[in-house]
Amino acid sequence: MKHPSPTLEGFQSVFRLPALGLAEIAWRWSFGLAVTALLVLSFREYMSTLPVTAEEMFLLQTRQPALILKAIAHILQGSAPRVVSVVIILLLALTFAWIALASLGRAATLKTLFEREGDKATPRTGRLTSLMVLNCLRAAAIFAAMIGSIGATLLAGAASSKTNPAPGTSLLIFWMLTLLIALAWWMLNWFLSQAAIFVVGHEKTAFEAVEAVADLCRSHPGPVIAATTWFGIAHAVSFVIATSVAAFPLGLAEVLPAGMVLGGIILVALLYFAVADFLYVGRLAAYVFLTEFPQSFSTLSPRPLSDDDILSDIPGLAPPPQPATG
Repeated sequence: MKHPSPTLEGFQSVFRLPALGLAEIAWRWSFGLAVTALLVLSFREYMSTLPVTAEEMFLLQTRQPALILKAIAHILQGSAPRVVSVVIILLLALTFAWIALASLGRAATLKTLFEREGDKATPRTGRLTSLMVLNCLRAAAIFAAMIGSIGATLLAGAASSKTNPAPGTSLLIFWMLTLLIALAWWMLNWFLSQAAIFVVGHEKTAFEAVEAVADLCRSHPGPVIAATTWFGIAHAVSFVIATSVAAFPLGLAEVLPAGMVLGGIILVALLYFAVADFLYVGRLAAYVFLTEFPQSFSTLSPRPLSDDDILSDIPGLAPPPQPATG
């Protein structure tokens, strides 16, 4: 008997439910626009607080890189505390906004997917608090990865000194530590992201959902790896296509106006982000299908043994077969 494919179900969901992909784009891009607006406004406000003297203005207008850098360094002198305070405020505000928005968006998306795959008469309310806990853990994982990257930079710098320079060793240590940190973050983020499926669809708490994801990977490793791999390949192919297309306006930068080149690159980037969001929804649909119909993929669970089966494996306990009479 041929088993259904969660990967195929995920790809089909991308075309059957385009509204889910558009909803994913709506909440993700709205947050991206808000981040962009806050960064631009904060930078503009910060620049307006910097005093510029006539001498510094003269150096900026010389068009000499060395003099311009000297003027900028003099202008920015003493403004580091304000930069740090602005960055901290922005990070905290954007983190809390992302936690709330991502929890609401993921709850809406998964609720629709479960209602499509399961019994539509069964309410799927989800647990918004547990989703927020998961997203808090994801944000903490990102900050931990950033701190780990800073530590990797410091450790790699300590491997090379002025008396005994070793740039090759330092670079190797930096890239190895960074790769390990990125891999650890990716695995942790993947578990926390997929745990939302069990929070919304099975009414589990945040930590129970993480445990359920681990059980799913243990009991059905094949379908999970297949869905992750195929959607990862589709994402990589879309990235390669997007970078190849973006090379055309860059190659014509000497002929076309700068605004047209920048507009073409932005358009290609937006199309790539849209495809990536649709693929993410498709991957979620594949995991939802797997969690709703796990019995269809239970290749590791043997048939329940009866008393006769158990006794027949022990010599002397099972009665010998009776000869046929007739």
